[in-house]
Amino acid sequence: MPEARTGKAAAPAQSGEQGVRSPRGGSTTEAPAAEPGASAAATAGATDGARTGANTGATNGATGGAAAGPDTAEDPAAEPRTTAGADGGAANGPGTGAARPRRRQARGEARIAQLLEAAANVFRVSGYNGASTNAIAREAGVSPGTLYQFFPNKEAIAIELGDQLMHRWRETYGAAFSPSDVELPLDRMLDAVLDPLIAFNCENPAFAVLTHGSEIPGVITQEHDVLHAAMLTRTEQLLSTVLPDLPAEQAHRIAGMSFVLFKAGLDLVMSHEGSEREAYIRELKTVMYRYLEPLACDPPAGEAARRIDTP
Repeated sequence: MPEARTGKAAAPAQSGEQGVRSPRGGSTTEAPAAEPGASAAATAGATDGARTGANTGATNGATGGAAAGPDTAEDPAAEPRTTAGADGGAANGPGTGAARPRRRQARGEARIAQLLEAAANVFRVSGYNGASTNAIAREAGVSPGTLYQFFPNKEAIAIELGDQLMHRWRETYGAAFSPSDVELPLDRMLDAVLDPLIAFNCENPAFAVLTHGSEIPGVITQEHDVLHAAMLTRTEQLLSTVLPDLPAEQAHRIAGMSFVLFKAGLDLVMSHEGSEREAYIRELKTVMYRYLEPLACDPPAGEAARRIDTP
């Protein structure tokens, strides 16, 4: 076999440039010498192209982290939002599967849940106006930069938290207003309807903060208004089932009054804890019972039901 040349023709292959090889894969043959100017231009073009390709992948991977703050790139849970360039490069390499993106996504979801839990605590203590992204990050035990990796501002956090709470509230009142409750005596029916609603509000005090007040993001208040109307309709339907002879307009008034009584009593319940809270829950049920009992219970035989009509 002829020996490979060790002169200038081998240098480009060592620096990353391709030589011209024989069809059999043998020694490198010497290509015609290029002019010095053309060789320098080709080398510069190849180098610039390689640098551009490398820089593009790195820039795409780092842009999200840099935009959110210098310390966000250090948070592994933040990777689902910031590794577009890195994932694209890794996908071309050996041994890459779908497990790693799924793990990153799970870590990101866990971080979001952590931030929303912290936000609920801050909203409960400070209210919506008094809350800040820095306070929420501090409550969650992360840097503000990590928070901004997932939420651009306080409003976005409130909307996400409010959406989750609204979904759970729908499930709660859907279970509370069960058709089977109409067969129960009035006191037990009030227990079945009111207990889940009271428990939800006591377990999620941020719900009241995010559904009251002019400063709350409009999308939350709009959804709350829709839920309020739906609950009012369910209350009317329940009354109409229990009292089929009740005129529709009267059922509407009674449902509205019952709703206002419940909300007023709930404010007192929420402002107390322990045994005092339990005492106010009993008082709320007593008020609701005494308001509805004359309607729900049949009057004695031969005696007309007493009613007070107000203008």
